[in-house]
Amino acid sequence: MTVAIRVIPCLDVDGGRVVKGVNFRDLRDAGDPVELGKLYYDQGADELTFLDISASVEQRATTLQVVQATAEQVFIPLTVGGGVRSVDDVDALLRAGADKVGINTAAITRPDLINEVAARFGNQVIVLSVDARRDPTMASGFTVTTHGGRQATGLDAIGWARQAAERGVGEILLNSMDADGTTAGFDIEMIEAVRAAVELPLIASGGAGKAEDFVAAVRAGADAVLAASVFHFGTLAVADVKQALAQAGYPVRPAV
Repeated sequence: MTVAIRVIPCLDVDGGRVVKGVNFRDLRDAGDPVELGKLYYDQGADELTFLDISASVEQRATTLQVVQATAEQVFIPLTVGGGVRSVDDVDALLRAGADKVGINTAAITRPDLINEVAARFGNQVIVLSVDARRDPTMASGFTVTTHGGRQATGLDAIGWARQAAERGVGEILLNSMDADGTTAGFDIEMIEAVRAAVELPLIASGGAGKAEDFVAAVRAGADAVLAASVFHFGTLAVADVKQALAQAGYPVRPAV
């Protein structure tokens, strides 16, 4: 049986509100996360992703409250990330209603965290968020960044994806920091490079501007497609993306 391509709206949450900018700068308010989550659920989204982009200590309680409120309204998988540093952080988010937890910076700092979370909760819980940029000094041509793409790690993106897969992540959320918020299309070469390196489910993120962009990402090897701006500001509805994917011959779940 062929697995349906997943369409995933992403909610970047800061201080309890959804925000969106270009390359993680010039953020503007995009609405209430619970209301938007319910809207996308009603539109037929397959999953939702919440990213706490501030992830400071004082925001953690806000994030848990948002997750709890959303889980009461939305009955599709929720992935929550941002500031996850320990097994206890993962436990708190799962108890609040998250189905999967995104890990990024903490896994780069201490890769054993992946092994620890997988051992306790299973690899299906772990989504590795890889914020990558083009970098000609890297063997693959792509490097891993943190802090919204502003801080280099010195890690080759493809090598990091392979290592994380071996350590037990369940899927990879591949974010193109160069394309983020530009609506100029996904980084197809980056998707193809990661797809060739790992067999894990791959979520493509960063740069969607029109329905055809999602088709191109799936053609390049993505198992799921994630976007924010085009959904938040009404450029596209979830159904538009699913229709384009279906017309291109890819299996999707009904939008409504």
